[in-house]
Amino acid sequence: MAFDERTEELALKAAQGDQGALEDLLRKIEPDVLRHASRFLPNRQDAEEACQDALLQVARNIHRFEGRSRFSTWLHVVVANSSRSTYRSLKRRSMEQAGELPQQRPDPRRTSVIAGSRVDILDAMEDLESRKPDLVQALVLRDVSQLEYAEIAEQLKLPLGTVKSRIHEARKQVRQTLGESYT
Repeated sequence: MAFDERTEELALKAAQGDQGALEDLLRKIEPDVLRHASRFLPNRQDAEEACQDALLQVARNIHRFEGRSRFSTWLHVVVANSSRSTYRSLKRRSMEQAGELPQQRPDPRRTSVIAGSRVDILDAMEDLESRKPDLVQALVLRDVSQLEYAEIAEQLKLPLGTVKSRIHEARKQVRQTLGESYT
């Protein structure tokens, strides 16, 4: 998600409390947020749920955007967290209903290689987060959001070397979780 200067200006105005700017901002970013959430979640309805959650988080937390980094960088973090949270929630609901209802959606691992790979990667990231939570955010920002290392360092307020080290270690851990078929 790379936005023009108008979007960045809207974000700054919204962060300062301008409700009109916030409404314009949310309308403008929605298609990009949905597209980005779709990178995480293989099912369109799930991506839409994550998109709505991310937009709600932006509306609630725009006052925290300080303008030190680009709004697009800040938004990457919000969308990644919302998408991962939606995935965890869907997984939890599915497990709770497993004995009560037949599975309504086909297992994406059986219907699409790409969708199945995304689910496997989300599972691997969830596993990594439970074991080494400090590694996940840098990995998501680099490999999913495709931010530059310097942008990640700025967003996470970490030295560049620490960011590179975390990404390297996170990739190694995820590869181990995924096994031979993903290397």
